[in-house]
Amino acid sequence: MDFQLRTYAFIDSMQPQAAAHVASTCQGDVPVAGMSELFIEVAPGNEIFRCADIALKAADVRPALQIIEREFGLLEIHSRTQSEVLAAGQAVLDYLGLKEEDRVRPTIASSQFVTNVNPYQAQLINKWRKGNLLLPRSSLFVLEATPAAYVTLAGNEAEKAANISLIEVRAVGRFGRLFISGTESEVESAAKAAVASLEELGGTKA
Repeated sequence: MDFQLRTYAFIDSMQPQAAAHVASTCQGDVPVAGMSELFIEVAPGNEIFRCADIALKAADVRPALQIIEREFGLLEIHSRTQSEVLAAGQAVLDYLGLKEEDRVRPTIASSQFVTNVNPYQAQLINKWRKGNLLLPRSSLFVLEATPAAYVTLAGNEAEKAANISLIEVRAVGRFGRLFISGTESEVESAAKAAVASLEELGGTKA
């Protein structure tokens, strides 16, 4: 298959819930709030091994995730210093002979806004969520986007924008999904920020 830089998503400052979610689900180094972070997703998936090697040798960064699944490979790196993360990312781009704009531009596949969540639906979601509990009667926003890893950026921006609960971030596979909850007004504000963060990213068509 042809090579693709599917995701290149830089997060300037990890928010507390976003950092905690990565920390609770990663197999590598645990990030904390305030760190800078970069997600790189490539296809074919095996290429992520070389990308990780380049990034970790180029700058003082640590990896939380290196995932290779059926189609894609995903790498997360982080540091307390933005410049180190950016240097590692640039080293990977140089190795690939690409620019940041050569990444695949995120596409929002769907979004759902549910008010006054039924207690039974809340319990169903709580069975598999890895973030905060979804409380009955709260509002829920679900964002589905591709490439999947971009939902991590959307979730971080949602948390910056409003007082919401991060319920789940599924950033692996063909489609990623973000689940946030809270009061109706707070979720509306967070949803707008999440959508805007993806719509403003440049890149190429998939």
